[in-house]
Amino acid sequence: MDKKEILRHCDHTLLKQEATWEQIKKICDEGKAYECASVCIPASYVKQAADYVGNDLKICTVIGFPNGYSTTEVKVFETEDAVRNGADEIDMVVNLGWVKDRRWDDVLAEMKSIKASCNGRILKVIVEACLLTEEEKIKLCELVTEAGAEYIKTSTGFSTGGATVEDVALFKAHIGPEVKIKAAGGIRTFEAAQAMMDAGADRIGASALVKLADA
Repeated sequence: MDKKEILRHCDHTLLKQEATWEQIKKICDEGKAYECASVCIPASYVKQAADYVGNDLKICTVIGFPNGYSTTEVKVFETEDAVRNGADEIDMVVNLGWVKDRRWDDVLAEMKSIKASCNGRILKVIVEACLLTEEEKIKLCELVTEAGAEYIKTSTGFSTGGATVEDVALFKAHIGPEVKIKAAGGIRTFEAAQAMMDAGADRIGASALVKLADA
């Protein structure tokens, strides 16, 4: 797969705390130029970015990010607000404390509530795989499938590790046929992105790939 095709599967990402509008505008321009799948940006810039790009680029934002331990009500409000502001895709972080406590009904109910709040937009569930056991990863694959989310996402990129080929392959073996995989966190070369896609990822979350596109 060539670089341009990989970039079509890329959520061009800028989620740094100090991100400015000029930087967001720049990645929107790059996202359009390289026909990226979306730009993934902080919620506070969603309306401005959506107005700026019009129908030329999908806008993705994050919910409960990066820790995941906001209440479900807060995450639902964040989701509804993002949708009102023009978000096309929602990347939410699961409550990892609930996962560790094996509160599977609560984890599933939260996913379903946020999926309903997406009002037809794409939902990606971030499970922060670097903090999970294999058993927990497999269980979350089942819950993401049951919740009707479109994607399971490996990582926030803000924790102790990012995407691995092994996790992508594990997810691929345990998600339902309608669920796709987003690999994110630490993917800084086209070779790494290709390896993730070869393992089963459909979407790549990355901030570095566009800079390498003309290299």
